Amino acid sequence: MITPHTTTAVLGLGRMGSAFAARLSGHGHHVIGWTRSGRAAPDGCATADDPAEAVAAADVVLLALFDGRACREVLDRVHGALRPGAVVLNTASIAPAEAAELARRTGPAYVHAPVLGSVAAAASGGLEILTAAAPEALERALPVLRTLGGVRSVADAATAAALKLVANATLAGSVLALRDALQQADALGLSRPQVLDVLERGQLGRLVGRKRAFLGAGPGAGPGSGSGSGSDSDSDSGRAAQHGPAEFTVGALAKDTALLAAASRLPLRSAAELAGSPAGPGADIALAATVPAVDDAVLAPLRAYVRGHATGDPAHFRAAFLPTAHVEGVRDGVFVSWRLDDYCALFDGRPAADEAARSRRVDSVDVHGTVATAAMTLWHGYDTFTDVFLLVRTGDGWRIANKAYDRRRAA
Repeated sequence: MITPHTTTAVLGLGRMGSAFAARLSGHGHHVIGWTRSGRAAPDGCATADDPAEAVAAADVVLLALFDGRACREVLDRVHGALRPGAVVLNTASIAPAEAAELARRTGPAYVHAPVLGSVAAAASGGLEILTAAAPEALERALPVLRTLGGVRSVADAATAAALKLVANATLAGSVLALRDALQQADALGLSRPQVLDVLERGQLGRLVGRKRAFLGAGPGAGPGSGSGSGSDSDSDSGRAAQHGPAEFTVGALAKDTALLAAASRLPLRSAAELAGSPAGPGADIALAATVPAVDDAVLAPLRAYVRGHATGDPAHFRAAFLPTAHVEGVRDGVFVSWRLDDYCALFDGRPAADEAARSRRVDSVDVHGTVATAAMTLWHGYDTFTDVFLLVRTGDGWRIANKAYDRRRAA
């Protein structure tokens, strides 16, 4: 078994890689660091100019890289330089298929070990590490793993990778739930410090507490730094954000959710929302929760559409829709596809007799550059409609290009 005083090569010196190197060096491991970006290793750690040089004397080769492609490229570069008996310990968040392929290519010396926790947890040895390895390789890696945190063994590399992505999906959901709460609070004119005080005592309390320095300045701002969560990268998207040092970036979390959606073949809304976040890929994940609500210009045609229903005046529909728009759905058991003129002909310019009892709500709006999608629920007497819109930004502003609807009648 490796003693705590043998050599570990840390390949990738981003925030998490640097925290690994510092923790190991501080607990008796001889650490040699290497990074593609030229970052300096933490105090007490040696630095190599080439990854093959870094691994030549290493008993454990620890990968702290951004994605599967980086892992493959670096392992290809060091393959011929690995010592007999050296263990490759991969902490990167990658796709299950990528993890399985790296395990197959590297052989029984491969340990897949994605981590759950923040840079602060790495520095304190408080990570949870999902570990898949052959027994002999795991035994040789344990002194390094136990220096960094607790070890949870799982069946294989693909399982370890999948579990890490699922865990990060919950983080993505929490960030977006926090964004929604802050946007609603801003719309109600509530004080941001007061809102954060309350949220910190609820289900999002742990996230709010860690990230409060990013969140407290009001809509669209977040100076300061937080203590982050999740894995790190050795890439441009892992560098400091405009508002302060990021520990887990929007880009890294978007990458992980996209990998999960691709692996599961199930849609994952957070993947698209994070990828399109105006906070930018290099920002700390907390800044994805501080972006302003949907611009009023996108909501304008939806509000015109609601006015059309409320008043029965088709002029509002003509203001909301493009002239080429179609409205489609199933009416009385028959599929219909109306041109805008046909749809407007259904309205006689007067409100419905029961208009006072009707209501409508915009449920979601997702903007993707010059196009957007939206969903709305309308309660019209015994009928409940779900309307789904495709919107396009034109020279005249945003307009509805098409609408599809579902109609359900109460029993």
